[in-house]
Amino acid sequence: MTLDFNSSLPLHIQLKSSIEYKISNGVYSDQIPSERQFMEEYNVSRSTVREAINLLVREGVLEKRHGKGTFVSFKPIHEWLGNLSSTTETIYQMGMRPGAKLITHYRTIPPAYIQEKTGFSEAYFIKRLRYADDIAIGIERHYYPVSIGEKLIEHDLDNATLYDLLENELGMNFAEASQTIRSGELFEEDKQYLRIPSHGQALIAERIIKGATRDVIEIEEAFYRSDMYNFKINLSRKFGS
Repeated sequence: MTLDFNSSLPLHIQLKSSIEYKISNGVYSDQIPSERQFMEEYNVSRSTVREAINLLVREGVLEKRHGKGTFVSFKPIHEWLGNLSSTTETIYQMGMRPGAKLITHYRTIPPAYIQEKTGFSEAYFIKRLRYADDIAIGIERHYYPVSIGEKLIEHDLDNATLYDLLENELGMNFAEASQTIRSGELFEEDKQYLRIPSHGQALIAERIIKGATRDVIEIEEAFYRSDMYNFKINLSRKFGS
């Protein structure tokens, strides 16, 4: 992976993503290259390399061993403690300015696959376009129980963080969430919003959030430009393991 020096995405964030990609694909499985090697390979400054590596160290992906170097920190995936972050928080973590625009909202009978996953026979649908530094990077399609959706839409959703509204304004308590990430195509109706080639792939994140009674509060299908969006998982290292 090469870095795009003309991109609005900071170089250290791009480099961090490149290192993560190589770790996930087994290119780096033990000790990673030195700062000098990264500087020469990517034609970046030492400070850019250090910022990228320090982020990965703080997230638990890498660990520094005194006098030896920096190594991939192995942890079984079932021990990873994920952090339920909003898109707004994720975009901030990418070093960019978040934004949103409401596209449409209405009461609807959801598709069969949404009904199967949620038990919703009827739902409230909210669709928003998401921005990072004024660049459209994603389409988010949300399905809520009608009672929740109708309360949400009373608020200004153009720049609101939906999680904040659910928790702080509607008093919803999140008990658990599951998320799957895959690649796929945009819905035909949404292709006009993102600059993705006609047959290009988007990064698709599906998230289901449940409340204290284990009822579904929200199911979201989010379609992001894969060249601009980074998912972040906060990792917790178990001492003594």
